[in-house]
Amino acid sequence: MEQPLRRFKAEFFKALAHPGRIKMLEALREGEKTVTELQALLDDDEPSSASQHLSILRMRGMVVGRKEGTSVYYSVRDPLLFDLLDFARRIFNNQLSHTRDTLRSLDEDPPLAELAPGPG
Repeated sequence: MEQPLRRFKAEFFKALAHPGRIKMLEALREGEKTVTELQALLDDDEPSSASQHLSILRMRGMVVGRKEGTSVYYSVRDPLLFDLLDFARRIFNNQLSHTRDTLRSLDEDPPLAELAPGPG
């Protein structure tokens, strides 16, 4: 039973593995948005990219669409997704702090040449 769960988790995280999809999800934190509004957030000029990203997010059950007239409004299905994004940001910040501390300690260490015994 654990293998299907691991596969589900891997596919779930794969859906989050694109900066454009993360940006879209973060924008949906403010409330539902149309494809046009979500497309405007993306850096690339390809009009189909928002639709492709939304398709992946829909397939993984992360977003749902609501049709009103000719527009489709998207929202996040489960608000716990925002908690996951917040935790991911905290993990990233912790890793960044650790890296910064490591670099700082390297700067404080004397160069190897100063540690080597002198001639004689």
